[in-house]
Amino acid sequence: MSSRTGTLRFSVLITENKAPVRWIAPLLAAVTLLAYGPALANGLVWNDPDYVTRPELRSLGGLGRIWLQVGATEQYYPVLHSAFWAEHRLWGDAPLGYHLANVLLHAGAALLLALLLRRLAVPGAWLAGLLFAVHPVMAESVAWISEQKNTLSTVFYLLAAHAYFKWRYTEGAAPGLYLLGLAAFAAAVLSKSVTATLPAALLVVVWWREGRLSWRRDGAPLIPWFALAAAGGLFTAWVERTYIGAEGDEFALSFAQRGLIAGRAIWFYLAKLAWPARLTFIYPRWHVDPGAAWQYAYPLAALAAVAALWLIRPWSRAPLAVALLFAGSLFPVLGFLNVYAFVFSFVADHFQYLASLSILTLAGAALALLLARVPAGLAWLGCAALLGALALETRQLCGRYRDLPTFYRAILADNPHSWLAQANLGNLLREEGRGAEAIPHYLAALRDHPGAPQIENNLGLALAAADRNAEAIAHYQAALRLRPSFAQAHSNLGTALRVAGRNAEAIGEYEAALRFKPDYAEDEYNLGLVLRAAGRNPEAIPRFQAALRHRPEFPEALTDLGNALRDAGNPAGAIAAYEQALRLRPDSFEALNNLGNTLLAERRTAEAIARFTAGLRALPDSAVLHNDLGVALAAEGRLAESMAQFAEAVRLDPAGAAYRQNLAIIRRQTEGAP
Repeated sequence: MSSRTGTLRFSVLITENKAPVRWIAPLLAAVTLLAYGPALANGLVWNDPDYVTRPELRSLGGLGRIWLQVGATEQYYPVLHSAFWAEHRLWGDAPLGYHLANVLLHAGAALLLALLLRRLAVPGAWLAGLLFAVHPVMAESVAWISEQKNTLSTVFYLLAAHAYFKWRYTEGAAPGLYLLGLAAFAAAVLSKSVTATLPAALLVVVWWREGRLSWRRDGAPLIPWFALAAAGGLFTAWVERTYIGAEGDEFALSFAQRGLIAGRAIWFYLAKLAWPARLTFIYPRWHVDPGAAWQYAYPLAALAAVAALWLIRPWSRAPLAVALLFAGSLFPVLGFLNVYAFVFSFVADHFQYLASLSILTLAGAALALLLARVPAGLAWLGCAALLGALALETRQLCGRYRDLPTFYRAILADNPHSWLAQANLGNLLREEGRGAEAIPHYLAALRDHPGAPQIENNLGLALAAADRNAEAIAHYQAALRLRPSFAQAHSNLGTALRVAGRNAEAIGEYEAALRFKPDYAEDEYNLGLVLRAAGRNPEAIPRFQAALRHRPEFPEALTDLGNALRDAGNPAGAIAAYEQALRLRPDSFEALNNLGNTLLAERRTAEAIARFTAGLRALPDSAVLHNDLGVALAAEGRLAESMAQFAEAVRLDPAGAAYRQNLAIIRRQTEGAP
């Protein structure tokens, strides 16, 4: 009797959706936090710094730019970036706050899904919500801060659906409910435009429930929704091409190729939902060959499946509705539209975050109906085992986002031919000063992705850092053969040629860099340096001045401008430049030393002594400054003080012959003094 009662109670819970929200909602939140607990200890990875609000956007004026200036943020999703702006006000750059917000938004989306399914009388609503909460495919969206655009937009998407269906199925519902739904939909699109598929999804759900659609009751009310969807989708496609770079040879795909990608992607995503094994951040990029007959099996199988579902619709419309919802929600990322990520892979787990709602709803309903037929204890045990296994895999995946080295190495463990992960790991090592370790990663990236000018350039930088300058030159030149307008490669080649003593060639490369990027202060500065090295000092002066126009707070350019002016016979200008450099960087040895010596040469000995003395307060262990102060003191006739400075210079640098010679001279002068 108790077993039968337990079975009935479980049946009520998972099929009739009568479990009280007051305890199932906290349970769902707790399960989500348990599954994503490791994510809370993670840092920033990949492009997270582009989403966490940059310093120039943290003011109220920056919030205005987020809404009014396309290109001010990584993508034009102003609701999303406004959320990041507000979050930065709360916890600054600390990753914990962003990760916690993402986990809670995901839990909120799972709860809203369950509540929506309960409103629509779908069996197993709570089970579907729990499956969505802990499924490993969602880990990429939840553990990666940048994908708050997925969790936030899905919350708005589901809120919009709630409002619409309450308005649609409530007799005499207030128009405000409809407008609330439209506003939530607008917020969803302005958080991530893939949610533009919602109006079509609403029609599919109505068709599933009623078996038909009415233009007056179903089509006409959604006209504003479809207009908003079209505007959001088209605008995002333009931003992807114009600002993010989703165009060029990598996207020169025929319609047949795009169809092959779409057919294969649908089955790929279904397989990962059904069996979430070997999930990774970057999957291998498929070679799409319209001449390979086997590749047509995927789209043909998809079309055959849809045809079969159409034939069985008199018995059940649910499978066809789920298929339409799944494929429709995936449409923006199936290959028919350019998405920048297609450069390195045609699929990604976060692409199906929204689309998975329909499949997991079907899975939840099927499992609920199945488990309702078995004893309660066995049903509870089965659910716990399934959800526990999914949650454990999700926890393991969250750890991959702990930091950048862990992130890239996890990708390469699953996909060793990921040229992007190899190149980015190389960048990370090079930026840490480990250029020699970066080189094999760049070489591996080029083996899998030949003809990439950025990787050739970065390999050149790593080789230069490892004192392999001749090889670096060859790779900079390779980058420029691939992209002649690559300003940074021209600049880096110029530097490598200057190091090799090939000043005339270096001048040409810096000039080329400035043709393609005329406002780059560093190239103006470097051109000035190589012109001086080539004995063309008068031409160097305007280059240093140009560098300072582009970047006024540039102490190195000020110091070298002072050197050039001094050599050009303009000591007053040189002194002014050195003094400005020292205001920016008081411990600059070169500016301190050259200012003091220029003052000394101008017979402004007292000022020179003051400068050398101030310099030694900043750099007390500089033998050169002690020696130069000794020279200045000797010029003032302060021989005892001068001798003490020369003696200190010798103590600091016993191998300094000039210091010993000066000390000997001043000693003789002191001993011979009356």
